[in-house]
Amino acid sequence: MVVTLIIVCEVGFWVLLAAGLALRYLAGMRRTGAAVLLLEPLLELVLLIVTAIDLKNGATADWKHGLAAVYIGYTVAYGHYTITWVDARGAHRFAGGPPPVRPPRYGMARARHEGLLWLRTVLMAVVASALLQCAIWYVGDGDTGSLRSWQAVTLRAVVIHGVIALTYLLWPKKDPGRAATSDGEAAGPRRKTLR
Repeated sequence: MVVTLIIVCEVGFWVLLAAGLALRYLAGMRRTGAAVLLLEPLLELVLLIVTAIDLKNGATADWKHGLAAVYIGYTVAYGHYTITWVDARGAHRFAGGPPPVRPPRYGMARARHEGLLWLRTVLMAVVASALLQCAIWYVGDGDTGSLRSWQAVTLRAVVIHGVIALTYLLWPKKDPGRAATSDGEAAGPRRKTLR
């Protein structure tokens, strides 16, 4: 039941997102669309409550409960970011808004962007691990190995994402336009000189 609810919450996230954007930009009901978008956190609250009830009713704590905690952590960390990203594109496409700002591609600006994304992954891991720890305490003497293994999964995600983000800092990608000008050449085609 918990896995089904996780799938329902994920589908519900995208359905609410599409409905909120459609109301905001296609129907011109900006406040109603915003209200629909604000319903997103209710999905995670329902998932949290159902997971707790499932454990309280004597279900063995297993991978499904761990996945639910990680899903909630991910939504807390990346949900608003995703909604803002999609909203900017919807405003541009359907309401004549400005083009969405793209993340930087080169240099320290890209490294900073990747570092901020890594901090979101850290937030995801903290929220998920805290929920998992609460579930471990709640279960008490029961088998909690699966929940502890999900805590290790979140830690691995933080480490792997951190290493990837660190590569942008240690080996920043150079802007090809600036590389040409720093070599003393003008960016763009060379002009032929007549002698």
